Amino acid sequence: MEKEALEFARQAHGDQQRKYTKEPYIEHPKRVAETVTTVPHSTAMICAAYLHDVVEDTQVSIKDIERRFGREVAGLVHELTDEYVKENYKHLNRRKRKELEVERQAKMSTAAKTVKLADVIDNTRDIIKNDRNFARRYIPEMEALILALQGGNFKLLMRACYEVQRAKYLLKGQKDALL
Repeated sequence: MEKEALEFARQAHGDQQRKYTKEPYIEHPKRVAETVTTVPHSTAMICAAYLHDVVEDTQVSIKDIERRFGREVAGLVHELTDEYVKENYKHLNRRKRKELEVERQAKMSTAAKTVKLADVIDNTRDIIKNDRNFARRYIPEMEALILALQGGNFKLLMRACYEVQRAKYLLKGQKDALL
């Protein structure tokens, strides 16, 4: 089922590319899934790691995921799908949407929090490496999110904390270098 989820995500993301590196988008979910495999996990968690951005970024629905992969995987993907980026919330500014998303994610299952921590690790590394200006906004958001993700796998929580702190250090160093 994991291979099927990877192939489904690959097809759903199609020609999408990562914003900074222009690599095929599927490389990000693959790294997230690989990170999840380093801690206790289930097949559903690996499938959700591959599929975690499919509903947000493509025409695939949660119902499509449920029909193809079952209720457990669909439930995890639903938990991992940002609710407050949808059309209904465009009237809210980014800060308010992110605050609401953090509150929502604090209530996620342990399995979803573990997958989300793997996502934070990969995204933080990517953003600090490729867009320091956006990182100044993103890193504080991730600090708040990490607090909400307590209860996910502790090893990944510590890795996510490390990546966020490392990013803060790199941003501070860059700011000091400009003085």
